[in-house]
Amino acid sequence: MKTSAKIFKALADETRLRIMALLANGELCVCDLMAVLNLPQSTVSRHLSYLKNTGWVLDRRQGTWMHYRLNRENTPLQQALLNVFQKELAALGNGRDDAAALAAYLATKKINCSC
Repeated sequence: MKTSAKIFKALADETRLRIMALLANGELCVCDLMAVLNLPQSTVSRHLSYLKNTGWVLDRRQGTWMHYRLNRENTPLQQALLNVFQKELAALGNGRDDAAALAAYLATKKINCSC
């Protein structure tokens, strides 16, 4: 039960839910999430660390930047919830706005970002 409580507790924050919705589109650099969420690196990294520690995301380092993606091989409970996320979170107001902001940001990223 403690593991299940931690899994749900990780989702009890709007910023973490927004990060999960953005990561449903694929792997993203911390700088991508900072730009879309308009949050400082420390805040984004703290939320990503929480999601990583509860098994929701995986990370990899590329140079000085960390890249994150959803963990698709997690517990059965998380897999079931992930299916719900992919269908529902992107359709919510913030999810749509964040997806549009991410698309706009990624269009200019190749020019402006070294990550």
